Amino acid sequence: MKTGALLSSIVLLILWLLAVPCYAAEPESLSFKIGQMLMIGFRGSSVAEAPEIAEDIAERHIGGVVLFDYDVPSKSPSRNISSPEQLSQLTQELQKLSAIPLFIAIDQEGGKVSRLKPARGFPVSMSAEHLGLLNNPDSTSAAAGETARTLKAMHIGMNLAPVADLNTNPDNPVIGKLQRSFSSDPAVVSRHIKLVCNAYRDEGIIPTLKHFPGHGSSTTDTHLDFTDITASWSEKELEPYRYMIASGYRDAIMTAHVFNGKIDSLYPATLSKATIDRLLREKLGFKGVIISDDMQMRSIADHYGLETAIELAIDAGVDLLIFGNNTVYDPAIASKATNIIHSLVARKIITPERIDLSWHRIMKLKQQYQLDRS
Repeated sequence: MKTGALLSSIVLLILWLLAVPCYAAEPESLSFKIGQMLMIGFRGSSVAEAPEIAEDIAERHIGGVVLFDYDVPSKSPSRNISSPEQLSQLTQELQKLSAIPLFIAIDQEGGKVSRLKPARGFPVSMSAEHLGLLNNPDSTSAAAGETARTLKAMHIGMNLAPVADLNTNPDNPVIGKLQRSFSSDPAVVSRHIKLVCNAYRDEGIIPTLKHFPGHGSSTTDTHLDFTDITASWSEKELEPYRYMIASGYRDAIMTAHVFNGKIDSLYPATLSKATIDRLLREKLGFKGVIISDDMQMRSIADHYGLETAIELAIDAGVDLLIFGNNTVYDPAIASKATNIIHSLVARKIITPERIDLSWHRIMKLKQQYQLDRS
């Protein structure tokens, strides 16, 4: 390990030791590092109702959890969120279980994609499309600021937003029709996602740009099916990312599960080294945390085995793998994923140095935002 990297690692370790009274295991062990690469969804509105996630946090050292208001596999409106009081209690209970502060994440984009709904006591939110049509910086900043303050009050430190996709296909079932894009104009999208990110940062909320390298032109939904955008995608869909990265953006970017033969003739973006390592890292220069979209979506799960998908994603450069447990539900998914990654390292398919790269990016982002442990 180079001297600079070693010193950085020691500094980060000291910072965490000062923040946390004790660890059940050595915090720079391989188990901690692998665990930090996982974000898991679960059922339950309290820790008492969710023993599996409590074990994943305490024993497997997972890096984060993702919250939902609706349980898709069971078609139930009961999942993790029923009221502000309940949610605040849940997130605080989760943090207390973790030696290293958790990424507690949610999709609170606004409009139709809102986990925190007015019917459950949360503020009304505006869609990206509505804000893009207004094209008023004050309106966008105010809306993002209210979202950020709501998340902060709920002890949620990461929003899986804003959407950087261009609205190039208004009939897109998962972007355009859900009003998730600010505009078809990359300059408008760039302007508004920067305002949103600034508003989030002002309240200590981590933003996540999505879905790289662009999902706006698709005609199908990656939750449900293989999605090929080779014929519809264009280079201009990279412009919001290029603009943000050039402006110093180093927080988080989420990958799309779309297949784009113009970039990689073999693999969808989440599993593509050409897309993540060569395009996003090398060409665009992104230094922050790369997060996968949900690895249980059918565009991945129906075409790749779990071990193959995990191996390809890590090799491609993904730092944090999401298993939302809301396409299918598998309470043992964290155990399966950690065992697979340990096996890949033991068999020298994935190197310890590759795990270290993700560990350092994740720890740097967590330390930068000093995630809420109250």
